[in-house]
Amino acid sequence: MSSVLLHFDDEAAPAAKLAAACGCAIRPIERHRFPDGELRLRLPERLPRVVVLFRGLAYPNEKLVELMLAADTARALGAEQVVLVAPYMAYMRQDIAFRVGEAVSQRIIGRYLANLFDAVITVDPHLHRVETLGEAIPVTDALALSAAPLLGDFVAGRRRAPLLMGPDSESAKWVASAAAAHGFDHAVCSKVRHGDRNVEIALPEMAVAGRSVVIVDDVASTGHTVAVATQLLLAAGAASVDLAVTHALFAEGALALVREAGVSEVWSTDAIAHPTNAVSVAPLIAEALLPLMAR
Repeated sequence: MSSVLLHFDDEAAPAAKLAAACGCAIRPIERHRFPDGELRLRLPERLPRVVVLFRGLAYPNEKLVELMLAADTARALGAEQVVLVAPYMAYMRQDIAFRVGEAVSQRIIGRYLANLFDAVITVDPHLHRVETLGEAIPVTDALALSAAPLLGDFVAGRRRAPLLMGPDSESAKWVASAAAAHGFDHAVCSKVRHGDRNVEIALPEMAVAGRSVVIVDDVASTGHTVAVATQLLLAAGAASVDLAVTHALFAEGALALVREAGVSEVWSTDAIAHPTNAVSVAPLIAEALLPLMAR
């Protein structure tokens, strides 16, 4: 055994899917919580040269401690190369201090992860003012994969000649990537955000009447942006509005909000486990991971 994929009990299913796609061994990490909240982890007693640690980082704070404990222990047990696979990567949105005194979490967490791992793989990280994941997480192999083409393929099987719409300018690259393989029409809205749950949206100057519109984005969190865009699209005559998103990070009440606004179907990848999961990212990640495991 030259490599193994380690996972925690709450992510056994997606970890098994990735291990099967890679054809590698898979082992669980035992986890015990003491009464005061501290963690005790136990890894397999002997580890091969390459260890892949699978841990999605939605709701990340405790998980970051788990990564520190697991990565250091893996090296103590014989691992020479430790790779993090985090289908969802946390703390990427704050890349500058917007006000004096704010922590630049992307830079801090990026350095933290770079000190633990030799390589990092994630899917559609929420990057703004940096071009590459390597600028945020300074390791030699910092791989940011995109699930947008997978979502485009899925939509192609569900809607005929859809119009793909991004809720804001930041989503433009995801929309274009999702549309490319099938030649779908695509556009983006403009957005002014006044807070986490207060946004203004303006539709692009194009006809949407009678069209099947699919909103495409990297992450759905509060749902307010999608809800406002959906209401505007339906008011403009769209025949239907669906949502295709990489990360279903729906906060409490968010999914109900977008459905009440008129969204017909919600399709997400399994980068974050959610009832709306319709597309697996395991083959995408496996394609990037296999060359690292072969080194």
